[in-house]
Amino acid sequence: MLIKTEGIVIRTRDYGESHKVVVLFTAERGKLPVMARGAKKPRSRLGAVTQLFTRGQYLCFLGGSGMGTLSQGELLSSHHAIRSDLLLTATAAYLVELLDRLTEEMDPLPALYRLLSSTLDQLEEGTDPDILARIFELRVLEAAGYRPVLDKCAFCGSRDRPVRFSVRQGGFLCSDCLHRDPHTLPLSENAVRILRLLQRMTPERLGEVHVKEETKAQLERVLRAFIDEYTGIAFKSRPFLDQLRKDWSKSPDR
Repeated sequence: MLIKTEGIVIRTRDYGESHKVVVLFTAERGKLPVMARGAKKPRSRLGAVTQLFTRGQYLCFLGGSGMGTLSQGELLSSHHAIRSDLLLTATAAYLVELLDRLTEEMDPLPALYRLLSSTLDQLEEGTDPDILARIFELRVLEAAGYRPVLDKCAFCGSRDRPVRFSVRQGGFLCSDCLHRDPHTLPLSENAVRILRLLQRMTPERLGEVHVKEETKAQLERVLRAFIDEYTGIAFKSRPFLDQLRKDWSKSPDR
């Protein structure tokens, strides 16, 4: 069966001397692994459309239960600016790994496809990568069934002002329920407000945003703890991203 689909390259690996296995994330079919024969050859017509983060129109042959074959590709967006910036590359690599690990093959997820496409576009346009990452994490977690409780106390349901975040209880706890978890994480009032806002936000609606580094660190710490607890993913991309950001923070030019 020959199909035409729009997709974004979220994973590649070399296969033999000249071929590549490419995983496309598509709206209609979710993750779609295909063989791109000859894509590693210098003059291959598939070379440009099989680079990581590339969005394109792809013509694929799917036969039986085996892996499909990529026949043609038309470039829609190369996202070259992301691949040209080491920090953006590392950020995008983490995001697509999260998406990859929390989704199944051939499971249509059009909302997540739109999320990925708009997130990559916004990264390329210079929107704060840390805030984009938090939006992306919250949206992917929700789609996978791991939505943190941010609009009320995760234990009693009270909508009074939250005090701290409980990974164990899966969200905010009010002052009356703090004893339920001795290992809660602190969040400033501003961080609480922003976290709730980001859970309802989409990348294209974000616009220009300025969040203090301390607040961004709190948001990341809470969501990272939540992701680690409920997904159990050992990320390959995260250590590299952390090291890059650490080096960048120490740079005298910062």
